Amino acid sequence: MTKVISILNQKGGVGKTTLAVHMATALARSGSNVLLLDADPQGSALDWSAARSGKPLFPVVGLPKPSIHKELPSLAQNHEVILIDGPPRVYDVARSAIMASDLVMIPVQPSPYDVWAAKEIVDLLDEASVYKPDLKSAFVVNRKIVNTAIGRDVSDALAEYPIPVMQSAICQRVAFAESAAQGLTVFELDADMPASKEISALANELCDLLSATRAKVPA
Repeated sequence: MTKVISILNQKGGVGKTTLAVHMATALARSGSNVLLLDADPQGSALDWSAARSGKPLFPVVGLPKPSIHKELPSLAQNHEVILIDGPPRVYDVARSAIMASDLVMIPVQPSPYDVWAAKEIVDLLDEASVYKPDLKSAFVVNRKIVNTAIGRDVSDALAEYPIPVMQSAICQRVAFAESAAQGLTVFELDADMPASKEISALANELCDLLSATRAKVPA
């Protein structure tokens, strides 16, 4: 059965696309048949895919429409996992992505502004819970500053919301920008670098949240 993971936040600039392409890559490396759905009108995931010169690990399809939950079943054929890179500030598309999902991952930067802005996506999830009582969701601290306590502080601040914070966090690292410019991921720069290991840990935690019975992502 296809699992659908949306990466959503109504606030822009939180690193949704970076997480989406890296989660898709990590899961594809573990042997899953993955589809990445670009639901952002800006089309950043599509741009990343177009910048690649090598063989793609997975297809990237653009669907920035409020009909995702209706069209997804036809796209889901032959795919074990679908990741949706969601848009900021496009409520009808975000609602459709939520309705299509089994799990919503909410990236939050270590900033009080991000913590306050998280209320918007939390409210959308609360609305959706009437129709999808089994929907899972979790915050992930993204762009954490290395060797600081800020990441821990934002996790504490997010505790006011009824949504768990994932144990795995992604740090702010130059390797993410360097790889994106080439249509690559950090795995292709160096699968053993800290950035790659962080992504692998997060992907494995995602699999655990979904109770997925698939191979662990290589560290």
